[in-house]
Amino acid sequence: MLDSRKLRMLSELDRLGTVGAVAKQLHLSAPGISMQLSTLEREVGVTLTEKQGRRIALTPAGRLLAQHGHRIVDMLQLAETEVAALREGAAGTYSLAAFPSAARTLVAHTWSRLLQEPEQDLRLRLTECEPQDALAGLTKGAYDLAVTHSYSNMAPADDTSLVATRILSEPVWLATRDDDPAITGLAASSDAVDLAHFATHDWVLPHERWSCHQMAQRACGLAGFSPRRVAEASDFSVILELVAAGAGVALVPQLTIATIPEHVQLHALRSPIFRHDFVVTRSPAQPDRGIQRLTQSLRESARTVLGHAASVRGSMVTW
Repeated sequence: MLDSRKLRMLSELDRLGTVGAVAKQLHLSAPGISMQLSTLEREVGVTLTEKQGRRIALTPAGRLLAQHGHRIVDMLQLAETEVAALREGAAGTYSLAAFPSAARTLVAHTWSRLLQEPEQDLRLRLTECEPQDALAGLTKGAYDLAVTHSYSNMAPADDTSLVATRILSEPVWLATRDDDPAITGLAASSDAVDLAHFATHDWVLPHERWSCHQMAQRACGLAGFSPRRVAEASDFSVILELVAAGAGVALVPQLTIATIPEHVQLHALRSPIFRHDFVVTRSPAQPDRGIQRLTQSLRESARTVLGHAASVRGSMVTW
């Protein structure tokens, strides 16, 4: 097998013209360069250089091999650059799992930002799934990182093999129709409401497999009642449209609200509930700079996305 170091010497001789220039370029001695080129000739079995006066010139075979050397050197330099980029977290493709509303907002915004940074070559491969499935896939190695959530009125999952970094906390609102008798008399639609006043209402709940369903059940339970479920949906836009239709009331996290349907009002809770959103990774032996950069990018996207979402409702958000 050809030695890439010797090929580089040959290609540099083709480019620079003298052994002395090659030695200076590679920080080696001229005799050392000549010795390595002679060894390369013996290895390939053809004459690569010949004397022309006081100079050493390449033979046709030497020029042909030097051309291959140029390409190999270019590829090695590219590989070194890409390895350095990986080491600094500026390159690489990472598989990401995210729950739907985070995928629609935080991940989409981050993806757009990455494409606008040509000096970096970070790429994402997204799978949309609920937190429990994302964490299971992360543990098995199917994903490199996951965007998950937990609610302030529920105990968070505890897994010492995973590292969770909170990137934001979003409020949970009570969604009602604007003509709901229970909100009559409020000074403003922004006034906080007591869930106990909605004990006799019909409720639209998320799918019972989701932690969002458990959050709503627990919130109502702490207010002294069990919600009377009349509809169950897997899409919060469906839930809000059902509220607009008069089917019932619902609890909705901020990021799930793409638009507010006509005749729907969002109310802060007298006993506030927050959905905490996290970037979760496995515990590595050494930190991965790419994952660190992606986590920071998702955090920055959260500031932008939640700032825009707050303007829709005038809400307070934290991260």
